Amino acid sequence: MKKGNISIFVPHSGCPQKCSFCNQNTITGHDVAPSANDVANAVETALKTEGYEFEIAFFGGSFTAIDRDYMISLLEAAKPYVESGAVTGIRCSTRPDCVDEETLDILKEYGVTAIELGAQSMDDGVLIKNLRGHTAEDVRSASRLVKKYGFELGLQMMTGLYGSTRELDIYSAREIISLEPKTVRIYPTVVLKNTYLARLLESGKYVPDTLEGTVSLCARLVPMFEERNIKIIRLGLHSSDDVKENMLGGGYHESLGELVQSRILLNKILENPAWEYTVYINKKTLSKLKGNKKANITALENAGYRIEILFDDSLNANELRLENGIKNS
Repeated sequence: MKKGNISIFVPHSGCPQKCSFCNQNTITGHDVAPSANDVANAVETALKTEGYEFEIAFFGGSFTAIDRDYMISLLEAAKPYVESGAVTGIRCSTRPDCVDEETLDILKEYGVTAIELGAQSMDDGVLIKNLRGHTAEDVRSASRLVKKYGFELGLQMMTGLYGSTRELDIYSAREIISLEPKTVRIYPTVVLKNTYLARLLESGKYVPDTLEGTVSLCARLVPMFEERNIKIIRLGLHSSDDVKENMLGGGYHESLGELVQSRILLNKILENPAWEYTVYINKKTLSKLKGNKKANITALENAGYRIEILFDDSLNANELRLENGIKNS
């Protein structure tokens, strides 16, 4: 049974801040707040798809910061599907400073099972520069409270924010890992029109990360989470025409996850001395190992490596096994 989200976008409604990067209508592709009927219609439509196990997901804004009666109306529309077992639960995303015991009591009552917090950075200086309006300690406190109530904890981080560095992004990842979330989303910063970052970019005060820099950094971060069994449920913004039309810079690519996984495989080989190797992979991994336009093969050849690729389907799609020597030479 495949797992899927029934995504209900609540664009920027109730959010107390306008962060440096925020253009929610462009990011989500939605600018109209959904009604309770919209929730029911979305669920009923999704449930017609066979072979999926669905979860209702309220995304796009700070769910617990919207008008309380409106929030409850959306939850009331979703709750019957949880109680009947038609969906596995309800997921919502919110700010770390919009979580308290009263709010969590309400979410628990209506069947919410997972809460994602937008941490973005765990460095207070970066948070201030990007107008986040909360602290790293707010992230820690909210994370502890969410877990205390028995919700699945998800955390979201951004790389390449104004005032951040590669080292600070790695620090943020380590701090997030220490909070032991079940899931994480990694969003490399994309500069969108009509944002504070856009003004900083135009004034020359902010230089966004390149795609190459983003891929290199994320290839370092992803294994850090995977080694601690923290599931990465999103890497990069969803592909959309709105993002493409409104982006001014940053580490965006429609297949960012694929590029990062390809770089991770390359790094695993480069950890070894330049030599002749047989590389065993799953058949499904071949394109990732070769890289975009065979970039990995070229990089290895230029670095003095000679490899032969053989298949071992007992390996998963992100694994490889290296043995000295070329088997079929």
